[in-house]
Amino acid sequence: MERSALLHRPDSEYAYLYEKDRFHIRLRTKHKDVAAVRLIAGDPYLIDQDKWYQQSEAMTLLASTEDYDYWFIEVSAKFRRIQYAFHVTGADDEEVFYGDRGLFDVSQAVLAKAENYFRMPFFHEIDRFKSPQWVKETVWYQIFPERFANGDTSNDPAGTLPWGSKLPGREDFFGGDLQGVIDHLDYLVDLGINGIYFCPIFTAYSNHKYDTIDYFDIDPAFGDKALFKKLVSEAHKRGIRIMLDAVFNHAGYYAPQWQDVVEHEEQSRYKDWFHIHSFPVAYGQNGNFEGATTLSYDTFAFTPRMPKLNTANPEVQEYLLDIATYWIKEFDIDAWRLDVANEVDHHFWKQFYQATIALKEDFYILGEVWHSSQSWLNGDEFHAVMNYAYTETILNFFVKEEITAKKMVSGLNEQLMLYRQQTNEVMFNCLDSHDTARLLTVSGEDKDVAKMALAFTFLQHGSPCLYYGTEVGMLGENDPDCRRCMIWEEEQQDLDMLSFTKALIALRKAYQPILSYGGLAFTHVNNDDNYLIFRRESPDGVIDAYFNRGTAGHAVVLGYNEKIIMSQNVTQTGKGLTIGEKGFLVVAKTNE
Repeated sequence: MERSALLHRPDSEYAYLYEKDRFHIRLRTKHKDVAAVRLIAGDPYLIDQDKWYQQSEAMTLLASTEDYDYWFIEVSAKFRRIQYAFHVTGADDEEVFYGDRGLFDVSQAVLAKAENYFRMPFFHEIDRFKSPQWVKETVWYQIFPERFANGDTSNDPAGTLPWGSKLPGREDFFGGDLQGVIDHLDYLVDLGINGIYFCPIFTAYSNHKYDTIDYFDIDPAFGDKALFKKLVSEAHKRGIRIMLDAVFNHAGYYAPQWQDVVEHEEQSRYKDWFHIHSFPVAYGQNGNFEGATTLSYDTFAFTPRMPKLNTANPEVQEYLLDIATYWIKEFDIDAWRLDVANEVDHHFWKQFYQATIALKEDFYILGEVWHSSQSWLNGDEFHAVMNYAYTETILNFFVKEEITAKKMVSGLNEQLMLYRQQTNEVMFNCLDSHDTARLLTVSGEDKDVAKMALAFTFLQHGSPCLYYGTEVGMLGENDPDCRRCMIWEEEQQDLDMLSFTKALIALRKAYQPILSYGGLAFTHVNNDDNYLIFRRESPDGVIDAYFNRGTAGHAVVLGYNEKIIMSQNVTQTGKGLTIGEKGFLVVAKTNE
């Protein structure tokens, strides 16, 4: 047995309260190195009286990667504390005891010694990671406001171009606004989504609005506060939640605080709001220009028009927390998506969490983090991140064909094992966005490939998101091309793609208890044919999904109690079915 591969950490994603009376325990071992794991557990104050160390309970194999296996068990937390260790049996029949003091040969003396065990001294409900229930049942729709719909031409900025008249450049305006969103809310209801994620809507210089000038006002090209309040109200009437996007990492060059620094330099009362190394800071002076890699102040990347805020400054903290709470109190928004969240200090995000959750207990906090994110996801900062590490793995297999089926499964399981189950249930899963090329474009305009990737993603843990226009087959390379004007003319829309998307969202809703809360197990992974089968299962039922990214056909025979709920490139062959190239089959099992 590879003893050094054994890993467990109490009070982490390896040991946590899932619900008030349900405690989850995981153990990592080397892949295919361990035959069985048993949990030895009991009340820390009763080890001598009850001698509970003489009993154990089998753990189950939860997930595997190329290098590791992860074992799992759920135990009752009703007694509010637990002491535990692992009895591990290797594939070579070696047996070890693994606890808080390390590894030992199994013996009665080791088992009976209280200090050898991991301990959770007391389960505090206030410390439990609580993810918002409604997010687990939400299908998001991302809107880039300047390009979704122009509902009011009277607020168009100077130089606004006719809608869709050209491919977008970085400086182009086409007149999209909040009225355009209101005008199409019923379209979104018909599509089936129940959450809107807006890119920034606050006053800013650019068309993308990530260079904020005034966080307390709506950009006049989009409308005003009264119109936004109406939008939120109309969305809520239709069962649609609203998530706003905010940039607390940096301000825009024309933000009044930064302009004060530009004008007054070291005499500015706002100089400590930013990370300034030398003066002057005006654009075009002191090395502060586009393309420079050494600026006189810290910025987002090397963008001199986006000076970085000093979130360790109490005045900045107060200012940003006022913004965060203002839009909840005054407009009843349901979530914040936080741009460049990984470049802001943890101390501030903990304050942010407390301030927002105090106003709305089921408020959703989503951070833009493109990499592994455990340090933000311990229950006191974010509920989830934009799950790029997960969805990029899906794209790398289905779309780019850069990895094998086993490599994809390994990558997905590795990401799932980084976080608590309640975290995985609210992760934000998008295959394209305002920051990436569009799905159909990276799929080489192969709709079957795009549909496979979408179907696979909608069947995973987490909250799926559609980027506006994906449902009607919109194309677009990387920014700014991925920010094209929404196609509203029906004759120009891909109605087959629209019908597929509606059916996929309807499937997600119809089988919500399984897909939002059920377990995930890959039951068959064929590396040679890039063919895989996985199962989602909960007390409410079972869904089996078959995906064929290879060229060979694969036969499936269904049982009498199995019902096909979605398929692509599947043909009837005798008493069974054959899943062809770029085909998939999704089957639900009833409890009859």
